[in-house]
Amino acid sequence: MKTYIYFVRHAEPDFSIKDDLTRPLTEQGVADAKKVTNALMNRDITAIYSSTYKRAIDTIKDFAENSGLEIITNNDFCERKVGEWVEDFRGFSEKQWQDFDFKLLGGESLREVQERNVTALFNVIRNNFGENVVIGTHGTALSTIINYFNSNFEYADFWRIVDKMPYILCFIFNDMKLESIEEVEFTLM
Repeated sequence: MKTYIYFVRHAEPDFSIKDDLTRPLTEQGVADAKKVTNALMNRDITAIYSSTYKRAIDTIKDFAENSGLEIITNNDFCERKVGEWVEDFRGFSEKQWQDFDFKLLGGESLREVQERNVTALFNVIRNNFGENVVIGTHGTALSTIINYFNSNFEYADFWRIVDKMPYILCFIFNDMKLESIEEVEFTLM
């Protein structure tokens, strides 16, 4: 039996807000969230999960309202905890991708992010077996999930998607085994 998981990487956030949990979407991000709704309608979605971060929730909120579904938040789908504000994000990210156990004081390694996200993903599949589900997520979190299933997905691949906001990937599972990952096409202005 197939389960379709639509991971929705959040729309453009307001980077002037340093707090990861409360960082809102920009005006463009809010407009793009409506395009996410259009991309997901008519896909027989039966459940919506999300990171607890505002930008992830706000990216799928319009879809939830239009589909009449509740957003179930889960801390395990949250973005990587950096530990402190990082000015050189590219350098920090590269160091983490080179060493999956590297982390700053108070932060998480990519391995830790991957473990909690993948565990949460398999719980969602078990609880929604054979259904179509949306999960609101983040760039690094999503990248570690992709890497779990395809170890060839590394730093350069992460960097190719770092500016894709919003971004939708459909993971198709046959029973509990990943069959394919497909990008959901939609138009952003």
